[in-house]
Amino acid sequence: MEKKFRLRASADFRRVRKEGRSWAHPLLVLYMVPNTLGHNRFGFSVSRRIGGAVERNRVKRRMREAAWLFKDELNQGWDMVLIARAPISDAQFRLVKQAVEILLRRACLLRAADDSIHPYRTPKD
Repeated sequence: MEKKFRLRASADFRRVRKEGRSWAHPLLVLYMVPNTLGHNRFGFSVSRRIGGAVERNRVKRRMREAAWLFKDELNQGWDMVLIARAPISDAQFRLVKQAVEILLRRACLLRAADDSIHPYRTPKD
């Protein structure tokens, strides 16, 4: 994932969690907040409760790949943080991908066939 599409700073993660909305799934939690960049940025968080460094990195790679598969279908202009929950370490990739899709749909971030705007945003004149 290119640098411009990543959230890296702790301040950005705190801002998304503090100011954003959240949606939960048994495997993941999605937080999102609008940004002014015109493109989406993703952050991924995996706690030490998930396991050792190898396990956490494996989970993070799966989350990153699952989110990246939907990059062309997303409404733009959002900062998103995906937080792993404990059952994700035993889940197959298809279940992680399915969880990401469910959360993105709940958040109304996946573009509809008519390419409508996000329901939480006001249209720009």
